[in-house]
Amino acid sequence: MKDSISDTLSDNISSALISLDNLSRVFRTEQLETTALNAINLNIQAGDFVAVMGPSGCGKSTLLSILGMLDSPSSGAYHFKGNDIAAYNERKLANLRKSELGFVFQSFNLIDELSVRENVELPLQYLGMPRQQRRERAEAILKRMNIDHRAEHRPIQLSGGQQQRVAVARALVINPAVILADEPTGNLDSKNSDDVMQLLRQLNKEGTTIVMVTHSEHEARYASRIVRMLDGRIVSENVSDNLNESSSATLSEVVNHG
Repeated sequence: MKDSISDTLSDNISSALISLDNLSRVFRTEQLETTALNAINLNIQAGDFVAVMGPSGCGKSTLLSILGMLDSPSSGAYHFKGNDIAAYNERKLANLRKSELGFVFQSFNLIDELSVRENVELPLQYLGMPRQQRRERAEAILKRMNIDHRAEHRPIQLSGGQQQRVAVARALVINPAVILADEPTGNLDSKNSDDVMQLLRQLNKEGTTIVMVTHSEHEARYASRIVRMLDGRIVSENVSDNLNESSSATLSEVVNHG
């Protein structure tokens, strides 16, 4: 019986893109100990779109930081593509972040001194890709996002929705295994928020794995799964009813909508 349970756990880890097993994160100071994550168990398969929800302070951001290999768990295991991340040194973790993870932030995090194209090229530069190749790759993804006509503009010359579209292009340009999105519509109005969510949903339908932290029930319904957290624990997980009205639209139709 024990061997059967062990074999099942091993199969779950090897088949999942991301597997968290009894993972906890505790922050300690001389006066205080805070448990940000408490015995988290979560499997994310390739092609999933997972929305993580919960009140402020529930552990969502800490979870995303660990998934993004920007922080380490205090206990438990994090397996990525079947490999235990605890066995990796900082250099290997940095290489994984550069090649496998795309990040989309609430505040866009574009570099004002660089053009739109240069912002999108930046992850490829970190990978050591030759200049002409990374320019071609950046131009192709900007065209796919229908923002190529802004390629030589600076971020400050773009609307909030356009800036977030550039941020999504930057995340996608490395062809990541997963996109980690932290409140990606937090600085946008309702129309631009819906445009970005439709874009993310369509990218997911085309095969991109997405994990998104959000406070919005409306936007969480664009995901295929909703994970709810409270006090550092996962308290529920359910399949979304997928609100997205444009689920049958092509990516071209979605990006041209904005």
